[in-house]
Amino acid sequence: MGGDKAASPQLRLDELLDELQSRIDAARGTRDRVHNLLEAVLSVGRELDLTQALRRIVEAAAVLVDARYAALGVIGPDGQSLSQFHTVGMSEEEIAEIGPYPTGKGILGELIRHPEPLQLAELSAHASSYGFPANHPVMHTFLGVPVRIRGEVFGNLYLAEKHGGAQFDSDDETVITTLAVAAGVAIDNARLYEESQRQQRWLRASAEITRGLLSGSPRGEVLELIAQRAREITGAELADVSVPLPGTDRLTVELAVGSDATGRLGLTVPAEGTLSGAAYTSGAPATSTDLHTDPRFAAGPRRFDGLGPAVAVPLGAADGQVQGVLLLARPSGQPAFTTEEIGPLLGFADQAALALELAARRSDAEQLALLEDRDRIARDLHDLAIQRLFATGMTLQSAARFIEHPGAADRVVRAVGDLDETIKIIRSTIFGLRARDQDATHSLRAQAALVVGEAQEALGFAPQLSMEGLLDTDVSAELAEQVMAVLREALSNAARHSRADRVEVVLRATGTDVVLVVADNGTGIPAAGRRSGLSNLAERAGKVGGTFELQTPEETGTRLVWKAPLAQT
Repeated sequence: MGGDKAASPQLRLDELLDELQSRIDAARGTRDRVHNLLEAVLSVGRELDLTQALRRIVEAAAVLVDARYAALGVIGPDGQSLSQFHTVGMSEEEIAEIGPYPTGKGILGELIRHPEPLQLAELSAHASSYGFPANHPVMHTFLGVPVRIRGEVFGNLYLAEKHGGAQFDSDDETVITTLAVAAGVAIDNARLYEESQRQQRWLRASAEITRGLLSGSPRGEVLELIAQRAREITGAELADVSVPLPGTDRLTVELAVGSDATGRLGLTVPAEGTLSGAAYTSGAPATSTDLHTDPRFAAGPRRFDGLGPAVAVPLGAADGQVQGVLLLARPSGQPAFTTEEIGPLLGFADQAALALELAARRSDAEQLALLEDRDRIARDLHDLAIQRLFATGMTLQSAARFIEHPGAADRVVRAVGDLDETIKIIRSTIFGLRARDQDATHSLRAQAALVVGEAQEALGFAPQLSMEGLLDTDVSAELAEQVMAVLREALSNAARHSRADRVEVVLRATGTDVVLVVADNGTGIPAAGRRSGLSNLAERAGKVGGTFELQTPEETGTRLVWKAPLAQT
């Protein structure tokens, strides 16, 4: 009995020592956890790159609560779905097998709708749970905590499957909630830093473009610089500048930068049912979170495979008219364009509009100088060349009477006739030059010169133009209209399909017919290519009793010959 009495105090002492040790271990564990939390907060707070900051937050959350899987979902602009999803715990191969990242349904959507901490011992038992996609790992325990920035919910932290099969407890929730507060501050700092860096890039790009504008750089170079810098700063995959086609409800891609630029350049798209058209019609920015699948913008040729977020901003003008549209698109899965990004884009769009307006004013000034030069040439031809030719003809005609040799006399008479024809051609040229200065709509020569000049932008070089005969007197207004339509179509085809570096246009009135020839040194027309444009040319020829012929020279290129009688029946 005495031995039992001696053992009893010893037993109680062991129990006290065990309890003390457990409390010491708990205190040490709490200390270590607080230390780890502080280290995580400092680590997250030091990161200024937003993407890396989000990654560090997810990694720190998984370590702090000993979770096998962790993720951070960023809520999109609509406030109802996830626009980004950063995860740890699965390999790239496992993620690829599962498929696209979640958008915010089920339990993930529950936290979006009710941004409060959520603990689950069995994830599948919750009313909002509806299972996992194929190849997704099975998950039971779950902890979700919202991340707020300045009172607004930025996203949610999701933790699943605590190692060892244990459940997440209130201490885990406290730790993750504390991390979420620090994460909100870190994300806000990273966003502010990223915004300041972006603003500096916009300022540098704006200064570069201003220098280009003031130095008189060509319109195409300035537009390309604007599109390229906008693409680089916003991280876009492509940048297109589209301008309206006169007299139509369509836009054409005048400049394309980025992937498959050559395939998009020169494309025409309807204003209705396209993102660029929406910005052009409304005069305000238009956005899409997934341009490839957006049903609102499915019109026009298919050219946005693999692309997601996109924005189109109008290029305004001093008179309030929209001159064009700048379109930017990011790869699928990238963040949507935010209002913070669209603001500087509008300023950039104003510079693009200024480039278009300056180019137009410069073109007007050059056109005015050209017209003045044409008027001077017309005066010189009339006052000098024609008078001299006429005097020479009179002299030869008088001298012919004194030539006794019949053959020589005939030659002189023919020479006088040639001089008369030359005088007629010069007079026709003078009429054409002056008609363009007065009213281009009533001069076939002036209209042809205008259309050929306008084609230079699309071709990238100036076509050669040759005109012969009494085009402004012998060709009726109705027939001239058909000729101009054929010329526009032929030059447009050459710009879009020929890949030529030389185009020659010959327009002549023979006395019985008007003949239009458009020849290029391009790749020719492929056998399987579309021929709707050629059919239009043939149809126009048939309407006026003329002919249309498509020739393929032996060396290279294409030669279009369109012919119509001057006397219409």
